[in-house]
Amino acid sequence: MTPAHPGLTLPEELLLLALDPQRGKPYCRNRFLEYGMAGAVLAELELQGRITEQLGRIRVINPLTPQDPLLAQVLGSLPAPDKGRFTGGVSAKRWIRRTGRQVEELCLAHLVDRAVLRRETRRFLGLLPYHCHPAAAPDLPATVRERFAAARTAGFPDPRSRTLAALVSAIGLSSAVAQGGWRARSAMRDLVSLEWTAHAVHQNVRQDKANRSGGSAGGSEGSSGDGD
Repeated sequence: MTPAHPGLTLPEELLLLALDPQRGKPYCRNRFLEYGMAGAVLAELELQGRITEQLGRIRVINPLTPQDPLLAQVLGSLPAPDKGRFTGGVSAKRWIRRTGRQVEELCLAHLVDRAVLRRETRRFLGLLPYHCHPAAAPDLPATVRERFAAARTAGFPDPRSRTLAALVSAIGLSSAVAQGGWRARSAMRDLVSLEWTAHAVHQNVRQDKANRSGGSAGGSEGSSGDGD
């Protein structure tokens, strides 16, 4: 599946799938979306041949700066290429947990600057301000969804569509964006373990869920959407 728009990267596609175009709020828990965004930017870098994964660690194999500013910033933050085979790099799971919020904020700002999204400030209970990001061009999120649906119908036939589907499932977004009932969600869930970025994302999601069930406050943001 080629990008739904020539200028959209995987994290931007995931974000447009996750946000309600009218309300500007995510269909899944926001913290899970942050993890997904971090995983998506790693997946985009891998598809471009700039990073790889070994034993759960991210390795830079091509440090040439990408044109996209978000990809360039992320690649520049990763450890430089090393010659060691089993050492070096950075843990994918930890990197995703540490940088998810920053990646999401940068991606949101980039899409606002490009007039794909609007930034609206609202107040919770009339007091606490928060931001929502409704679509400035509703046809673009619709196109992203249509292309995702077409890829699902075709069985996610290429690496990009499989990775996007795995990330959607990993963050609990399947029921909000995928038609086809439990069979479609099950097929997407099976992809999570096959795509290392989605697997690392889902490890963090499961950790948050375990913390919540154990009484911890970790991962309690937003509303829940559990399609994985």
